[in-house]
Amino acid sequence: MRATPAWGGTEVLRIREAIVVEGRYDKNTLSQLVDTVILETSGFGIFKDKERLALFRRLAEERGLIILTDPDGAGFVIRNFLKGSIPPDRVKHAYVPDIMGKERRKRTPGKEGKLGVEGMRPQQLEEALRRAGATFLDEAEEGERPRRPITKADLFTLGLSGGPGASEKRRALLQKLALPEHLSPNAMLEVLNALCSYEELAAALEPKKTFADPEKNT
Repeated sequence: MRATPAWGGTEVLRIREAIVVEGRYDKNTLSQLVDTVILETSGFGIFKDKERLALFRRLAEERGLIILTDPDGAGFVIRNFLKGSIPPDRVKHAYVPDIMGKERRKRTPGKEGKLGVEGMRPQQLEEALRRAGATFLDEAEEGERPRRPITKADLFTLGLSGGPGASEKRRALLQKLALPEHLSPNAMLEVLNALCSYEELAAALEPKKTFADPEKNT
């Protein structure tokens, strides 16, 4: 029998991959939504914790790992450390959107004024996990239609890298996709390939066109 989540949804989401967050409040929020192993970095504590990092590597090898850190600069420092410490083919990256605000338990907002993982609504966390390609165990596996991947050359051709105004164009695209502004071009490329095809990306960049989530068109 499946558990009922505290946030009022129909059921807890069973996910194959283990998920890494920054702290216990993030873990408490996420544990109400998903049923999987949730690990904490203890903020920057992971930098000096060899045993914990070894555990992350082991779980990544056995079941895959999803990194879900806050969208601020500190969150990306932790994400990039883990990205360089764990085999990339065993890691998926989930990103929550940039939303200005303050968590209820805090007296003042964070340094950048953005909500962290603990401040996200369940629907936003689920969307972040789906975008990352999390494996939902209770959903029937369906064959995906092959699609043309997006390459670095495509980003250049579409004006998203290496040219005048590229950074502004990237920022506008990230805002349209509700993705954090700190995403590097390489990280953005990974996320775009998880979200859409080249044709869908090109269409989204045309004037007055909006991004269509491919999952909503099936």
